[in-house]
Amino acid sequence: MTSTRKSAALALSALTLFAFTQVKAASVSDEVVRVGVITDMSSALADLSGQGSITAVKMAVEDFGGKVLGKPIEVLSADHHSKPDVASSTARKWFDVEHVDMITDLTNSAAALAAVDIAKEKNRIAIINGAGTTRITNQNCTPNSIHYAWDTYAMAHGAAKAIVKNGGDTWYFLTADYAFGHQIERDVTSVVEQSGGKVVGSARHPFNANDLSSFIFSAKTSGAKIIGLANGGSDTINSIKAAREFGVDPAKQNLAGLAVFITDIHGVGLEQAQGLMLTAAFYWDLNDETRKWSKRYYQRMNKMPTAIQAANYSSTLHYLRAVEAAGTDETAAVMAKMKSMKINDFFTRNGVIREDGRMVHDMYLMQVKTPAESKYDWDYYKVVATIPGDEAFQPLEKSTCALIKK
Repeated sequence: MTSTRKSAALALSALTLFAFTQVKAASVSDEVVRVGVITDMSSALADLSGQGSITAVKMAVEDFGGKVLGKPIEVLSADHHSKPDVASSTARKWFDVEHVDMITDLTNSAAALAAVDIAKEKNRIAIINGAGTTRITNQNCTPNSIHYAWDTYAMAHGAAKAIVKNGGDTWYFLTADYAFGHQIERDVTSVVEQSGGKVVGSARHPFNANDLSSFIFSAKTSGAKIIGLANGGSDTINSIKAAREFGVDPAKQNLAGLAVFITDIHGVGLEQAQGLMLTAAFYWDLNDETRKWSKRYYQRMNKMPTAIQAANYSSTLHYLRAVEAAGTDETAAVMAKMKSMKINDFFTRNGVIREDGRMVHDMYLMQVKTPAESKYDWDYYKVVATIPGDEAFQPLEKSTCALIKK
């Protein structure tokens, strides 16, 4: 080959390499991958998500190396105050002005549903870790939303089945009066009745209620063996405290936590919470991996993580791995990778994202320890049973999601 031809070949190779580099660089919109955490920082659900969820997302970004495809990763955060209009307006502004690629956490079902609609409209990704309503993977499913950590179906089927089986066959619900509370009451009612039990009534209280005395009185006088707490966060804590204060006798009536998180138990204390049955997606003290990550989290937050906070870490890491595998932050390409890649980390083993957006993973039936059984700080649960993912979550054939080919 002549020197002229060699020079031409080298020039062509350099030009090809430059063009390839430019294509790769252009594969990340705005030269930055932006993750937005929309959460409750100031209302009833702040303790189980809030700043802890933001911290978990930032930990995931740091552990990934702070960059993806050679571009920086930014984390934005906002408080929706558990208000759907604030959640939707925040999502819209972030997508339109800040060019956010993915939003996450979305604690509070009404707020999550509002934000998911905006993500669909703007063709961006929404990963729901905080909200529980199964509407997210049924009538409100979208091609680019994922319900990751837990839902009302899984929480209901774990605890309710076991409780009815053990003699808790009459139920009265204390229900938070919004989308999540209504959904979990419906889900548990179905399980109770299918298991041979009976629902004798319910009382619906305002979200973030300060005084639950009249509602507890109605539950106490119902004569039901089980008072189902179809609420969350500080509402659950206040319900448990009010039940003890107003003399709900554990020898006659037991409380069932239908959306209980470890921060709730910490807030109430083992003396009042002992014996409570609940379903959990994650427990910090489950194994060596969960303990290792949770202790790192504890160093930052001075408390152990909830399932929601742990899932925010796991799902963010899964999202970033999908961006890397896709070679772009374009929504459809990233979603395809997220659904094709199994999830293996401290949060789950062999987790999979179905076509309806449900991330399927094992759940755990837990019982709160007595003070005598607890040996160290945050030693609150004992595992009663592991519920396989295909049993824990709503079967795909029962979904009303329009994306499912039937």
